[in-house]
Amino acid sequence: MSISATNVSFDDYTMWVELTDGRTIGVPLAWFPRLLQATPAQRARVELSRTDLHWEEIDEDISIAGLLAGRGDMTKKVESAA
Repeated sequence: MSISATNVSFDDYTMWVELTDGRTIGVPLAWFPRLLQATPAQRARVELSRTDLHWEEIDEDISIAGLLAGRGDMTKKVESAA
């Protein structure tokens, strides 16, 4: 993927991700429970890589591809209909 994050910021309800192609996307913090529960200082300690956003302290990894596809937290187990 050639699109990367250049900056990440937050307001009370949204994570804002600035991308190398000039777009800024906003996603609800509710999509990512670890970020929702994190302190503002913890959220600010994001590490940007070519393909991902990473927060070591809260053990959160978010892919840019996932954000662009509209995916939230994928660590939740989906219960199958029996």
